[in-house]
Amino acid sequence: QVHLVESGGGLVQPGGSLRLSCAASGSFFSINAMGWYRQAPGKERELVARINSGIRTNYADSVKGRFTISRDNAKKTVYLQMNSLKPEDTAVYYCRQEGSDYWGQGTEVTVSS
Repeated sequence: QVHLVESGGGLVQPGGSLRLSCAASGSFFSINAMGWYRQAPGKERELVARINSGIRTNYADSVKGRFTISRDNAKKTVYLQMNSLKPEDTAVYYCRQEGSDYWGQGTEVTVSS
């Protein structure tokens, strides 16, 4: 059983930054790829960034150069550093253990002046 808990969301002005965290419980965190997804109102959930068990990452085109995904296996935590935020980044952000049905409950990010 894996339990994922996101934190770090909030209200931020355009151009600002936030760092999201996803703390995982359960075994074998270090060998699993992890992903950050987001779902904006009225839209489908989409992949934002993914990191494999090492340091290989990939990003949605819309966030490349602005967002950075990283992980700390000792803390069983995956992060999403979000810089230069735009109103269109407003969404609920979820983390997921890739290849599984394990999702967090989500953390809301609102980018607005």
